[in-house]
Amino acid sequence: MELITKWVHLRYFKGQVAYTRDFLQNLQALISVEGKLKMAASNFSLLSSSCSMCNKLNPLLFSTQPRRRISLSRSYYIRFRNTRFTTVAGIADNGVFTSPEVAKAFDFTAEERIYKWWESQGYFKPNLERGGDPFVVSMPPPNVTGSLHMGHAMFVTLEDIMVRYNRMKGRPTLWLPGTDHAGIATQLVVERMLAEEGIKRADMGREEFTKRVWTWKEKYGGTITNQIKRLGASCDWTRECFTLDAQLSRAVVEAFVRLHEKGLIYQGSYMVNWSPKLQTAVSDLEVEYSEETGALYHIKYRVAGGTRDDFLTIATTRPETLFGDTAIAVNPEDERYSKYIGKMAIVPMTYGRHVPIISDKYVDKDFGTGVLKISPGHDHNDYLLARKLGLPILNVMNKDGTLNEVAGLYCGLDRFEARKKLWSELEETGLAVKKEAYTMRVPRSQRGGEIIEPLVSKQWFVTMDSLAEKALHAVEKGELTIVPERFEKIYNHWLSNIKDWCISRQLWWGHRIPVWYIVGKKCEDEYIVARNNEEALEKAREKYGKDVEIYQDPDVLDTWFSSALWPFSTLGWPDVSAEDFKNFYPTSVLETGHDILFFWVARMVMMGIEFTGTVPFSHVYLHGLIRDSQGRKMSKSLGNVIDPLDTIKDYGTDALRFTLSLGTAGQDLNLSTERLTSTKAFTNKLWNGGKFVLQNLPPQSDLSAWTAIQDYKFDEEESLLKLPLPECWVVTKLHMLIDAVTMSYDKFFFGDVAREIYDFFWADFADWYIEASKARLYQGDDSVASVAQAVLLYVFGSILKLLHPFMPFVTEELWQSLPNRKEALIVSAWPSTSLPRQTESVKKFENLQALTRAIRNARAEYSVEPAKRISASIVANAEVIQYISKEKDVLALLSRLDLENVSFSQSPPGDASQSVHLVASEGLEAYLPLADMVDISAEMQRLSKRLAKMQTEYDGLMARLSSPSFVEKAPEDIVRGVREKAAEAEEKVTLTRNRLAFLQSTTLMSNQAQ
Repeated sequence: MELITKWVHLRYFKGQVAYTRDFLQNLQALISVEGKLKMAASNFSLLSSSCSMCNKLNPLLFSTQPRRRISLSRSYYIRFRNTRFTTVAGIADNGVFTSPEVAKAFDFTAEERIYKWWESQGYFKPNLERGGDPFVVSMPPPNVTGSLHMGHAMFVTLEDIMVRYNRMKGRPTLWLPGTDHAGIATQLVVERMLAEEGIKRADMGREEFTKRVWTWKEKYGGTITNQIKRLGASCDWTRECFTLDAQLSRAVVEAFVRLHEKGLIYQGSYMVNWSPKLQTAVSDLEVEYSEETGALYHIKYRVAGGTRDDFLTIATTRPETLFGDTAIAVNPEDERYSKYIGKMAIVPMTYGRHVPIISDKYVDKDFGTGVLKISPGHDHNDYLLARKLGLPILNVMNKDGTLNEVAGLYCGLDRFEARKKLWSELEETGLAVKKEAYTMRVPRSQRGGEIIEPLVSKQWFVTMDSLAEKALHAVEKGELTIVPERFEKIYNHWLSNIKDWCISRQLWWGHRIPVWYIVGKKCEDEYIVARNNEEALEKAREKYGKDVEIYQDPDVLDTWFSSALWPFSTLGWPDVSAEDFKNFYPTSVLETGHDILFFWVARMVMMGIEFTGTVPFSHVYLHGLIRDSQGRKMSKSLGNVIDPLDTIKDYGTDALRFTLSLGTAGQDLNLSTERLTSTKAFTNKLWNGGKFVLQNLPPQSDLSAWTAIQDYKFDEEESLLKLPLPECWVVTKLHMLIDAVTMSYDKFFFGDVAREIYDFFWADFADWYIEASKARLYQGDDSVASVAQAVLLYVFGSILKLLHPFMPFVTEELWQSLPNRKEALIVSAWPSTSLPRQTESVKKFENLQALTRAIRNARAEYSVEPAKRISASIVANAEVIQYISKEKDVLALLSRLDLENVSFSQSPPGDASQSVHLVASEGLEAYLPLADMVDISAEMQRLSKRLAKMQTEYDGLMARLSSPSFVEKAPEDIVRGVREKAAEAEEKVTLTRNRLAFLQSTTLMSNQAQ
């Protein structure tokens, strides 16, 4: 080891720095010979392969460009050796974490290790010992059949941001996870699986089929849970719930019984969305509408008692429903049909069945023929109109989509077969007028894909008016806040126009409706509502005698019914003495997509108030949809679906989460690989920032150095004011950032938080302060270096805290690498707000930045070689010079100035006429000697050639514009384009000519001076 140290010192640190690839190659060879240096091969690989990265982090040492030789003291060499070849102590020695000192970049495969470590340490569980108001979020339960998609990734990201933030704020935090039994979806999956075995559900019987579904659930139901964990969800998995768990099932039955006892649940025949394939009613949310090309059929309805010319032509997309017509309607103001109002029309193909011709303003006289057939049993609008007018309701369809006996000779035909046959026979009888192509919105089952049939069916319903009224008052009174606020109008509109809720489904998988019927009695008249079979039998015996026989309703409850109880059933309700219910109800925030504000959120509010007397959460945060880069909805047919797990594999979980967080509440987010690539670069930048900090800290054994670092108290104003300008500036900016992002966190402005932290880290900390700190770190003076080290450690650690809720994995990995970390980042304290700041330092450093930018721009304009050091004269008033001159080393480093030839004065230098004059800001100027930047003679030759070429191009453009034939005959956009090019060329010619004139005058004055 001693041999190698001497070789490194003599060869590369005696009076110069030339740390390049040849150094690494020679060092590797020497290590091989010596065989005593305890450095892992991966460390060498890191150094060897990271020259480009090192160049960005430390251009003074690692640039591959030629440079001036810089004298360094022996103390600097010792600092360099210790920080480069000694791993900083403090990293958790448990095989979970990897330091940036030994890894080129953050390894995405470490995410699962880190997650398991968090979980094993119990960090996801609420810590009630902390005291304070608990923060509770109930996870929207994904379907047990589900597989992770971007919608899941969005809600997991946003909820985990809230949870991690509040956990760090010191609140007992519970994020309660679970899955939904998804009645229709799960039953359909298992039925398909059985079909592959040649088995039908009906052949198995209910009990055996239900057992098969439970077997499937135990085998595959955990897929979505494991995928959610992959996103970093810090849920308390020990409290994970499933909507068919015994506790939640008890809550569902209790809710049904209580609502029925209050007269809010009833049984009746009403219009529902019917799925012929699934043989069940489905909710509005499970119906998807698609634009499809169909046909509009024009049919004659003869007027009873009239001549052959007395008929009404009706346009319909579903002619097979005419067997269920109970009236013909026209607009009372439509003069074409006013003479027929009050008469009877003959329904075609029904052997002369008559229906009344009525008038109603509901009829749009401009749509189709202006005549409407009313089929109340098969159209939602017709159903409402029929109930208003007292018209009879005819159902012509069986539950399987075939026509029933009301259709006469068409009985037993499938609805679409009947349509074809009916139209053919209408043509034969002369009652068919025409058939034309027509684009319409077709309702299809979200699960089965078949066309949904509006059908009057006997179902169980919940009366909603009184429940909705209380939910409306909750928002009016401020007990519930919806974010963004504009969705309050939608919420209020839905609840103000609410319909009774159909809660029964004709399925076998789900919560069986707790209703029992009496054998031998009509279901409509005699039924018993009970909590279980024993209670039902006891009630039946009291009323009908001990020999009574009962059987349970075969239907199950709508999945949304159990979901409506989710915030409190998962905490132990109806047992209000349960510890979790007492500690964590009501919950804090409900986060979900805006598309289910009514179907789920509003119902939870209604049920929460009804059963607990309290709104189940104080805030509702609604996110938008994830779309592709072109703003299109993701779909397999478009081939634009972005898979979250594939994205995690390529970009990392943190990059995905950060990208998704950049959206605005309630707004759809366009996701693209370009955005993900940019965020991945941010992850790498953060990692490299941590690498720089660690590489420039003293070794743990240097107690005096660490004492000096720890003596800095950045939460004290007196200490802040004593800091040098760059340090005072970056600490002040950090304290301003903490206040801003904390406020944004509290207001749910997560996109603002992400952008503010991103901008500060990249633009302020990495691009400016890290670069400025090198002026202190590389001087070889421990007292000077300690302030930079203290600030680097303080600011970077604070950034990790602020960013942790968004990017938990990389921030925890970096945090564990920092020295003297006493606890995990996930449970560390959130930075304090209202910390001291020195706003004057911000203005002063902005002046220094402006001066640096001006010099950099001038160097670029004159094509000065990056490694070339130039002279500069800084001119300003005494006050500005005082603080700018103190940072001479920083200015020289950032602007690549010759430190020995940087001067400060209150008046222009003597060679001002031969210098490039820069105005950085008001009262701050710089003069850069031209001869110091370029070979004036060579530059004049180059500019002369360039000017000649530019002039030729400009003359050519002007010649075209001077030609009347071109201006008059060429397309307008072509002429406009040539004019724009000519104006641009003229500007370039003028600038080049002025620069050439300046160089010529400089040469002339120089010659005269000689």
